[in-house]
Amino acid sequence: MDITLRKATAEDLEAMVRLLPRLADFDVPPERNPEHLWIHDELLLRRWADGQADQCVVHVACVDTHVVGLTLVSMRPELLSHEPSAHLEAIAIDERVEGHGVGKRLLENAEKAAQKRGAQSLTLHVFARNTRARRLYDGNGYHGELHRYIKFF
Repeated sequence: MDITLRKATAEDLEAMVRLLPRLADFDVPPERNPEHLWIHDELLLRRWADGQADQCVVHVACVDTHVVGLTLVSMRPELLSHEPSAHLEAIAIDERVEGHGVGKRLLENAEKAAQKRGAQSLTLHVFARNTRARRLYDGNGYHGELHRYIKFF
């Protein structure tokens, strides 16, 4: 399978949006609405496509001309040190290419793009239950640092 990575364009928007529900393709906690796991990423992508999110770096993976993966990265200060950093808002891969290294390639590409813009780190959020995503991050040098707690009323 020949997969190419490139900077995304506004013309890729709808294909990328179609991939976003994959962000909720795991055992989502029952208190959560799965749409909430990706709807704000869709809004950010739409702002980016309209030229209103200069802090974003967006790449796609393609098979032929079909978008099969994406990364959405925001450049922003690191939470604690406030050093230049980036945050992986979303990485989504079409289930038909899962297991072909697309996620790893997109993640490495996102890291390089963030470094080129001066980031000294790349952060991300992942649900404890999302074992598929956690395997990707664990296998690529990421480590858990903070635990987020929540209590629903």
